This record gives sequence, C-alpha cells and structure tokens, in this order.
Amino acid sequence: MATQDGSEEVVMETEAKAKEAEPLGEDAEKVDTESTSHTDAGNSTTQDSSISNGDDADDKQEMVDLKIIWNKNKYDLKIPVDDTGAKLKESIHSLTGLPPAMQKVMYKGLLPEDKTLREIKITNGAKIMVVGSTINDVLAVNTPKEVIQQEVKAEENKKEPLCRQKQHRKVLDKGKPDDIMPAIKGTKERLPTVPLSGMFNKSGGKVRLTFKLEQDQLWIGTKERTEKVPMGSIKNVVSEPIEDHEDYHMMAFQLGPTEASQYWVYWVPAQFVDAIKDTVLGKWQYF
Repeated sequence: MATQDGSEEVVMETEAKAKEAEPLGEDAEKVDTESTSHTDAGNSTTQDSSISNGDDADDKQEMVDLKIIWNKNKYDLKIPVDDTGAKLKESIHSLTGLPPAMQKVMYKGLLPEDKTLREIKITNGAKIMVVGSTINDVLAVNTPKEVIQQEVKAEENKKEPLCRQKQHRKVLDKGKPDDIMPAIKGTKERLPTVPLSGMFNKSGGKVRLTFKLEQDQLWIGTKERTEKVPMGSIKNVVSEPIEDHEDYHMMAFQLGPTEASQYWVYWVPAQFVDAIKDTVLGKWQYF
C-alpha cells in the first residue's frame, strides 16, 4: 500500500506540475513574441543607423583655412579645397555681405571663377584679398564708371584708329622697345607675378606697370619716379591693337573725368590686356 500510495502521490504531483506549466507556456509565447519584436526593432535600428544623412561626404572633404581681407577687415574661412572660385565668392558674400558680382578676389592675380582652389594651388593660411564696394556705395558715386565708359566708346567710334593719330604715331614710329616682353595674339593670360616692362609712355620713355593687389594700387614706374595710383580712382581703361603688330596693344588709364587725364602706355602684350582691365576695373564695374 505504501508503494502504491507513494506512486499515486507522485502521479498527482506530476499532474499538478503539468497544470501549473500550462500558463507558463502562454507566457513563453509572449516572451518569444516580445523577444522577436525587440530583435526586429534592433535590426530596424541597425539598418536605420547605416543610412547616411548626406553629411558624411562633407566630413570627408579636404578643407583649407583661408584669411579673407576686405575693407581693412579680416575674416577666417574654412572651405573645401575642391570648391571653385565662384563658390569661394559665395562664401565671401556670406561673410561680408558683398555680392559676388561686385567682388574682385585676388590671390597671385585675379582669381579665376571656373578653377578649383586646388588647381590654383591655394594652401592653408593663404591670404585672399577682396576689393569691391556694396551696391549702395557704388550708387553713391557721382559719375558711374559705366557712363564714362559709354561716352568714351562713343567718342572712339567717331574717330580714326588711335594708332593712326599723330600724337601716337610719334611714339609708335620709334619701333618696339629693345627689352619688349614676348606677346601672344588671340590668347588670354593672368597677370604675371613680375611687373610688366619693356613699354613706352607718351613721351617715349620706358615705363613699367606693377599691380600691387594687396594695396589695391597700380604703380606706374619710369626712370624718374613711380606713381602709386589707387585702382579705385582709375575711371576707365581703353586699348587698341597696334596696326601691323596686333599681338601688342596701346593702352590708356583714365585717371580723371576727361580724356585729358589719360596715361598712355604702348607695346602692351595682347595676352595681358583683359587681365589688366579686370584687375583695375573689376567685373563689378557695370553696376
């Protein structure tokens, strides 16, 4: 009987434990479901975190630190080295409020807009000179440069070619200076880092032009003296190819309100003509 009773007790205890285990099975299913849910959520989180928000590319770009100098003020600017000159102008606009169209940006000459900073070989710590006036400053000028230019162009159209006029022939008939710089017709080049020399002025004396970009000045040097002319005071620049020597130009810098103030230079290499005009007048001259 003891053995039989003992067996019955074991069977009863086993059945009781089985009944108690049933709700645990339902809980286990809930646990499994929650576990799966958490796992799916974890996978979702992992997948979401791998999606780029677009900033990664910017973080990996090579940057360059620049010193922007404008109107006696200095600004620090960090910009991707593969940005173009045009992009740099936009960044300068954000810093200074000076519109890109009214900026004359210089680094070893006038900065090209279509080339990257890497191509121009701009490095960390480089000083970028910016010259230009806001629209309000330009509108405040009594005689806008565009008006002067239009008047000068109209007068030029009425006259015979400059190189045939008597006042210029007496200089041109002397022939080319012995130390004249090489010229290339039909091309445009940036200003060289050295002064432009090997040219004559109206009196037939030797003259050289030095563009002091950091001071925004044009230095006109002769044997006797050097005139330091602020570029902002030059009202206009006119030029014309020399007949039978079209790879060279004669050029005048208008230092005052009338043609009487023009300073003439002869035998300017043709490839530098546009760079001289852009450097002196800037692309914002038409505002």
